[in-house]
Amino acid sequence: MGTTWSVEALLLPAVDADGIATGIQAVLDGVVAQMSNWEADSDLSRFNRAAPGSWHTLPDDCFAVLQCALQVARDSGGAYDPSAGPLVDLWGFGPAPKRSAPPSPDAVQAARGRCGWGRIEVDGAGKRALQPGGVSLDFCAIAKGFAVDAVARYLCKQGLDHHLTEIGGELRGHGVKPDGMPWWVALETPPGLASDAEGQTLIALHGLSVATSGDYRRYLDSDGQRYAHTIDPRSGYPASHALASVTVLHARCMLADALSTALTVLGPEAGMVHARRHGIAARFLVRTPDSFEEHLSPAFAAMLA
Repeated sequence: MGTTWSVEALLLPAVDADGIATGIQAVLDGVVAQMSNWEADSDLSRFNRAAPGSWHTLPDDCFAVLQCALQVARDSGGAYDPSAGPLVDLWGFGPAPKRSAPPSPDAVQAARGRCGWGRIEVDGAGKRALQPGGVSLDFCAIAKGFAVDAVARYLCKQGLDHHLTEIGGELRGHGVKPDGMPWWVALETPPGLASDAEGQTLIALHGLSVATSGDYRRYLDSDGQRYAHTIDPRSGYPASHALASVTVLHARCMLADALSTALTVLGPEAGMVHARRHGIAARFLVRTPDSFEEHLSPAFAAMLA
C-alpha cells in the first residue's frame, strides 16, 4: 500500500512471534491482491478494466469494502466517492505519473464524466458488481483502514487479546498494554502545530480505531499554489478550504478511514453538520492566519469527557 505497518502485541510464552508476523503479512498481501489499483492483477484492477455492462463476482472482503464505500458516498452526498479513480489519477495522486502542473479544465470535466458512485450497481446476494463502463474504483481512502481491521481480527483469532495495529498512521487497539494501561496514542497534528507533550491530545484505543486525513500529507505545488491530494469528486478539483485535518474515532478503522476523507472534502462547516447528524466522533483542525483552531463534534467531545 506504499506505506509501513507495525503491531505491538502481548504474546504468551508459547506463541511463535515469527509465525504471527508471517500471518500478518499474509493478511496484508491478501488485501493488496484484492483491492490495490496499483497492482494490475488485483481483483479491483480487473474490475476497472472490465467491459461495459459486465457483472463481476468480487471476493468477500472486496465486496464488503465496496458496500461500505457506497454507503459513505450515499450518506455524504458524494463528498466521498469510491469511483473517483480517474480524478485521482488525473491529478497525479494515483498509479499514473505525478504531475508538475494542474490538469486543464477540459481534462477535469472529462475525468468527472467517468466518475459517479451512483452508476455502480451491486447484487448483495451474489456479491457482484456491475461495471457500467469506464468506472475506475479507488479504495485508497478505505482499504488501509480495512487492513487495520483485518489484522486486528487475525490477531484476535490467534488468541491475542491485547494488541495495537498501525498502518500508515491509522490505528486500532484492543485490550491493554502489559502494564495494564490502555493503548494511549497521540492524535496526528499538521506541521507547524505545537506537538509538545502538554499540547497533545491522547486517546485510549480500547476497542477503538483512529484515522486522520490531512492536506499536508501529499500535494502538488505549482506556481506558488498547493493542491492537496484529497479530491472533491463533486467538482473534480482538490478540496480547497481552511481545513488542515480531520481525525475520526470509530470502532471500525475502515469507517474511520473513509469518514475522515468525506469530512475533509465537506470542509469545516458542512463537515461538522454531517458529523453531528450522524453521530461521528470527529476533530477538525482549521487553519487561521496565526495558527490552528480545534473544533470537536459532540461525539468526539463526549469521549474526552
